[in-house]
Amino acid sequence: MTSEKQSSAVLKILICLGASHLLNDLLQAVLTASYPILKEELSLSFAQIGIVTLVYQIAASVFQPVVGLFFDRHPMSHSLWVATTFTTLGIMGLALAPNLYTMLPCVFIIGVGSSTLHPEASRIASLASGGKRGLAQSIFQVGGNIGSSLGPLLVAIIVAPNGRTSILWFLLFAAMAYMVAKPISEWFAGYLAKAKQQNIRMAVSNQRPLSGGKTIWALVVLTILIFSKYIYMASLTSYYTFYLIEEFGVSVQMSQVCLFTFLAATAIGTFVGGPVGDKIGRKYVIWISILGTAPFSLLMPHVGFVWTVVLSFGAGFVLSSAFPAILLYAQELLPYRLGLISGLFYGFAFGVAGIASAVLGKFIDIYGIKAIYDFCAYMPLLGLVAAFLPSLNKRR
Repeated sequence: MTSEKQSSAVLKILICLGASHLLNDLLQAVLTASYPILKEELSLSFAQIGIVTLVYQIAASVFQPVVGLFFDRHPMSHSLWVATTFTTLGIMGLALAPNLYTMLPCVFIIGVGSSTLHPEASRIASLASGGKRGLAQSIFQVGGNIGSSLGPLLVAIIVAPNGRTSILWFLLFAAMAYMVAKPISEWFAGYLAKAKQQNIRMAVSNQRPLSGGKTIWALVVLTILIFSKYIYMASLTSYYTFYLIEEFGVSVQMSQVCLFTFLAATAIGTFVGGPVGDKIGRKYVIWISILGTAPFSLLMPHVGFVWTVVLSFGAGFVLSSAFPAILLYAQELLPYRLGLISGLFYGFAFGVAGIASAVLGKFIDIYGIKAIYDFCAYMPLLGLVAAFLPSLNKRR
């Protein structure tokens, strides 16, 4: 196969992986977007909605490293079909369950689908990247960003006017997910066969670039960076609309437009961050993206409406470029545990975001939303710890 044909084949697989992530996150978003409908039709209290969220978060975040480690040791070419099957069964149950107690297992199954797809598809993206791992991760993650944005919109159009059983229409997206996964499974089956034939491990290298102690230290630093990133992201994704309404008196519709602007910035930043990391190195992208958010975040609580929207776009763009670089840096630390690392970091990111949203909500009730935004503005300064990350470029 010529170099041009190889590049075309790699791009096809990466686009399929991005589409797979889009469809998965779209289906996952159906759950949270349907909360008002579930609350009304099943007569749920807010405490019971909290239980639903807890069950989902446990399955969708805590299980990710477990699933990643399992598939590291027992790779399976049809793993994305397994993920889609879990999600499909959960969506069917969400539409048809007669009460909370029968719905909770369905919610758990939806979370398991997410736990299976994220580490597996991220690992395959790295293996299929053709050396452009940053670009591969960016394509994969942008798909998820788009899917998360489309899910609530489609629930508003399809489910809200027609009731909970109309969630079954989303099975059409599940069918699309099976079709998109077909070329991925075929490529991965060929990769596994070649790896078995040549008796090699499923990774670029099985040689760690750093000693054990330095590897652990680097992972701790990356964990702090994820912590700072997702606390600040949670303050915007969960409460940005409330902040705009309370601080500037804008309409609900205008606040939603502003939130969409922020989410669009995060999608663009995610796409840009990976390729830039391929060119200048992961460490420098991490440093620039997380610490570079501070000027935007620190100014935002002290300006008018228009500049708030402009600064939120800048903050979303710069900050979101960090995650592809963080994930790839971590994968390069342990190149023979791609699934485990992907699961750990996706799971930790989901967990931090969920817990941060709940804690910030409680603090907003006590101190007010303006005070919390003033506090969260300083979170990107934790990006200073990126200075302690060793450079891997010279060790490759």
